[in-house]
Amino acid sequence: MLTFNYCYRIYPDATTEQRLIEWMEICRRAYNHALGEIKDWCNSRKCLIDRCSLVHEYIIPADTPFPGELRQLNNLPKA
Repeated sequence: MLTFNYCYRIYPDATTEQRLIEWMEICRRAYNHALGEIKDWCNSRKCLIDRCSLVHEYIIPADTPFPGELRQLNNLPKA
């Protein structure tokens, strides 16, 4: 099975280029926020309950569900 990819070069004007840059910035921030949620959730479960530091550890309630892909996609329009 062969898969072909096509690359196209676009030449946007100044306003379109600015709009594309803004969209990429929004996408970058949304991706980094979602990645941060997952990393914080994982880091909050690493230490033993009797050895967690209140200063250096992430404190997230134990009943908080894992921020999986479906949950994050559903929360995206709210953000």
